[in-house]
Amino acid sequence: MTGRNILLLVLAVTVLSFVYTPVIASTVLKSEPFGRLVPNKKVKFFTLTNENGIEAKLTPFGATLVSLKVPDANGNFTDVVLGYNRFVEYVRDKSYFGSIIGRFAGRIANAEFKLDGKEYKLTANDGKNHLHGGVMGFNKQLWKASTFKKKRSCGITFSYSSPDGEEGYPGNLDVKVKYTLTNDNELKIEYEAKTNKKTIVNLTNHSYFNLAGQGNGNVLDHNMMINADYYTPMENDIPTGEIKKVESTGLDFRKSLPIGTNIKKVGGFDHNYILNKKYPGELSLAAKVQEPVSGRVLEVFTTEPAVQFYTCNFPNSIRGKWGSMYKKNNGFCLEAQHYPDSPNKPSFPSVVLKPGEVYRQTTIYKFSVQQ
Repeated sequence: MTGRNILLLVLAVTVLSFVYTPVIASTVLKSEPFGRLVPNKKVKFFTLTNENGIEAKLTPFGATLVSLKVPDANGNFTDVVLGYNRFVEYVRDKSYFGSIIGRFAGRIANAEFKLDGKEYKLTANDGKNHLHGGVMGFNKQLWKASTFKKKRSCGITFSYSSPDGEEGYPGNLDVKVKYTLTNDNELKIEYEAKTNKKTIVNLTNHSYFNLAGQGNGNVLDHNMMINADYYTPMENDIPTGEIKKVESTGLDFRKSLPIGTNIKKVGGFDHNYILNKKYPGELSLAAKVQEPVSGRVLEVFTTEPAVQFYTCNFPNSIRGKWGSMYKKNNGFCLEAQHYPDSPNKPSFPSVVLKPGEVYRQTTIYKFSVQQ
């Protein structure tokens, strides 16, 4: 599907607003209409509610998290992810609000890489580079959805089959992403992918958080801790291949401090942090964020080797939910993933997936309040 087709999709969308349901003191799962794509493809959104009243809304378009309502220290529920009210706005979106990113999260230099000596040309959608899977990456695809409900959780499994050559990637790739909302106030995301041809894979979720509530100003007073001693320096948005310590830099969040403390020093955060791990693939704490007024706390756990910390460095305002204007630094992303440009950096952890292998990763967003 070409970029021109996106405009056709926009014209064919039936615009429907979110219908927010009251908090129910039990684990529930429901679906409602959200919009329509040509030819006559109806799109729903699904609501997951745990027994504590936490509510997550997701849509198969981009396997996207569209809303996440969690309580503050006084028990008041607020939506803490940036996004839109209407389906048409997700079709038009260029900021990847809440979506699954693939086949490759982050940038690939010069939109090309080599695999077994063969050069693959990808779609250049970020200047000369390839970003977040291309023009029609996983965030612009309509995934299949199947729901499930268990005693202490409920969720949705989204699946998508990416054909050989899509956006330039080799191999047919079958992907599953399972979102589970638990009664432990966790939103767990489990990823799985299989290929019939040697390829590269690096998936993540691109949710933007504001623990004061979406539309409630900037996140510069949020206290951030990132469990990383090292990061990958960049030049022109591409890793140089070096590994450096965060110590004595404006990137050091090993001890919790407000996001705004050093943001001017670094010119905005969009950096790849190498997480401290006992062993590769360990499910461990990547970051902890606390918002001082509401008392909301977010902990991120992941099996991935890195997390991309991004502070919404928007050059222009974006109109979001309920008339909110999202401005620079009005949210933050913690994208659990492999390093950017890994296919062109042999020293970085491999992102190669072979036939017969299974790509897996797990990331958990756990919510609580400050005691």
